Amino acid sequence: MSLYQWFIFFLIVQLVHGLGTWKLYEKAGRKSWEAFIPIYNSIVLMKILNRPTWWTLLLFIPIINLIMFPVIWVETLRSFGKNSTADTWLGIFTCGLYIYYVNYTQDVKHVADRSLVARTKTGDTVSSLLFAIVVATLVHTYVMQPYTIPSSSLEKSLLIGDFLFVSKFHYGARVPMTTVAAPMVHDTLPFIHTKSYLYDDNNPESWKNKLQLPYFRFPGFEKIENSDIVVFNWPRDTLFHMYKPADRRYSKPIDKKTNYVKRCVGIAGDSLQIKNGDIFINGKLLVLPERARPQFCYDVKLKNGADETYLQQNEIKEYNYVFKMERKLWDNNIVRQFLNDERIRVTQLAKDSVNAYFNAQGVTADIYKKLNLGIGYYQANLTAQKADLLKNDPNVESVKRFIKTGVEDGIYPDAQDGKPTTLNNWNSDNFGPIYIPKAGATVKLDLKSLPFYKIIISEYEKNKLKVIGNDIYINDKKATTYTFKQNYYWMMGDNRNNSLDARYFGYTPEDHIVGKPVFIWMSWDTNGKGLNKIRWERLFTTVSGDGQPQSYFKYFLGLLALYFVGDYFWKKRKANKA
Repeated sequence: MSLYQWFIFFLIVQLVHGLGTWKLYEKAGRKSWEAFIPIYNSIVLMKILNRPTWWTLLLFIPIINLIMFPVIWVETLRSFGKNSTADTWLGIFTCGLYIYYVNYTQDVKHVADRSLVARTKTGDTVSSLLFAIVVATLVHTYVMQPYTIPSSSLEKSLLIGDFLFVSKFHYGARVPMTTVAAPMVHDTLPFIHTKSYLYDDNNPESWKNKLQLPYFRFPGFEKIENSDIVVFNWPRDTLFHMYKPADRRYSKPIDKKTNYVKRCVGIAGDSLQIKNGDIFINGKLLVLPERARPQFCYDVKLKNGADETYLQQNEIKEYNYVFKMERKLWDNNIVRQFLNDERIRVTQLAKDSVNAYFNAQGVTADIYKKLNLGIGYYQANLTAQKADLLKNDPNVESVKRFIKTGVEDGIYPDAQDGKPTTLNNWNSDNFGPIYIPKAGATVKLDLKSLPFYKIIISEYEKNKLKVIGNDIYINDKKATTYTFKQNYYWMMGDNRNNSLDARYFGYTPEDHIVGKPVFIWMSWDTNGKGLNKIRWERLFTTVSGDGQPQSYFKYFLGLLALYFVGDYFWKKRKANKA
């Protein structure tokens, strides 16, 4: 909805409120016209309900107001003596329209000195629960959001199983654009696996007409800088909901697209290029912070086989084991069945030899000997420090960084809108240079540059775009230039050879930014055993900052102990005075 449409909707809501309550305002000693004045009517209503004036603010905060409206309906009824359970449910299930019936047909009196204390234990519990939900939703939406690292795209900088607190206020809290949605959940309701917002399965675009707010972000005290780790909504979302595998792009509200976390390597206005896996910004090598631990793909050539134990000892988790064997062995049906049983896959058949790889378990010495394998190697994602350590391993003949060559399918801006194309001879290790758009900047527009900005113009900035012959039309006007409406960013994972990032989906618009990860409060290793499932050294560590991460967990335990000790002596002193 546009701002004009929202204004009309707001006036209609005020009119509905006034028509349904003006007599009640009079019975409370107020003027009937006060029920019709926007915002002022809410302030007056809080006085009638004997509730604090600041509750008015809660009625205008998206998502929070969905919780507050039923509360206000019930409070209004109770302020005029309608205290029964039937009155409560009628107020809620009629969406407040029951108040019309009371306003026009019932001779009620305003209870000015109404007790605000719940009459039953159940009522007290419900009131406390609603208050907790309101506070938690406010914090979750505008201050801090919990987030879990689900994939290895930032390994080893952030690990699978890290539980983060993501700050909304560093870059400025974004007001929810989807106004009718369940609080404190993302695009999917847990357990029942349905959308958390209004959505019609028969009309994937239906959410666009469901009370969507225009984009607005409160001022932040930081701007995104090169190398910041950022949480954002995945611009080219392929997940219908978080429990369904990706199969195609889905139409979703911006704030309900899947949350991603990557490192912002390029900011608006930068020129970015990747050369042999290294990132260059404005012609200079990007220097990552000390805490960043990027991983690259290395070919590690072995003197002997490497089994599972060897790989675990060297903390090698993502690898493919490649080896050579004689062609005659592969042609032997018994050997081939053995290979299938061991989950060995062939990658290349030659006249005299076979190249194969093995990514489920390490190749044991027994298999190595039985198949008379040639000297093999494994391709593994490693940090530079780990690669240097392996060079000193007596079982390692050589360690060499693997750099992709040739054209790679799906590299941006190829394969847009499901139409595979190859526009450049680029791959994920050699890419660019490209310009990262900045709000207010103008670029030349022709058939050569259009693929880079096509999605921005038509989807992210919502223009009508079409090409007729060699001419480009934007909103039915011939265009040779384009001026960007917002900033864009280039997000990449530190685990360079196992990260679905900007090299494949392109630019991230500013209105997709969620927040900045600031704190790891828990880290869970599913492969650990017992207490070792918890990565104790990562508890209560900051995500960014100078030097290596330091755990503040012991300080937290100390403060917690002081609290309980102080609480004990305070209660004891109070009891003695009594």
